[in-house]
Amino acid sequence: MKIKLDVSNYDYINKNYAKEFQRVLRGIYVCYKKMLKDKVKLPNDENKIRNCLVIDYLRNDRIRKNIDLLGFQFEIESPEDNTNGRVDIKICTLKTFVKSAAYYIVECKRLDNENTKGNTGLNAKYIKEGIYRFVTKKYSSYHRINAMIGFIVENMEIQKNKDNINFLLNKLSDYNCKTTKYLSEEIFIPDFEFHYSSEHKDIENKNIMLYHLMLDFSKLIYQKSIKNTAKT
Repeated sequence: MKIKLDVSNYDYINKNYAKEFQRVLRGIYVCYKKMLKDKVKLPNDENKIRNCLVIDYLRNDRIRKNIDLLGFQFEIESPEDNTNGRVDIKICTLKTFVKSAAYYIVECKRLDNENTKGNTGLNAKYIKEGIYRFVTKKYSSYHRINAMIGFIVENMEIQKNKDNINFLLNKLSDYNCKTTKYLSEEIFIPDFEFHYSSEHKDIENKNIMLYHLMLDFSKLIYQKSIKNTAKT
């Protein structure tokens, strides 16, 4: 059953771009489900999880064709042209080749159960090194819509942790994300409970939106901590 999303409330976002980006995020979710089905073994390492998702799945031509994403190019650890940001996933579209700044950004962050309401846990890092970078325009927002992916690396109550992130959006005064809508449930990915959106004001007082996908990789993680991981 197809779900039609009403984006009429997002007046500052071009509805075509919103629908296009939702299509990409649905494709990312399908790739995540394939990773679960394939029982991929992953270290507890943000970059390596991201690289597996992008290189082995989103850049796999057979998979891209099957999920109708041949019109998109996925780049990792990509520097931005006009900021000092270096983004996790840069998603180029046909429009990007006409207007070089016209791309989407997905920032990835690990999430676990440690210090979930504290200033130093991964939830705080999700805000400080994720949401806040969009608000301060360290990361650009050409379409005023981007996304974050939470890589869940431990078994957790994801809905409760979403509430913890919202709590921290209020608490972290030094990282004021000018939130006008806290993480709230979305419905554009059928049969997937854990995707949300939030809205913020950037440093120019312009509205921006972030989608949030919480992808549970906890059963695929073979290293519980990266602290003792040997470098190769």
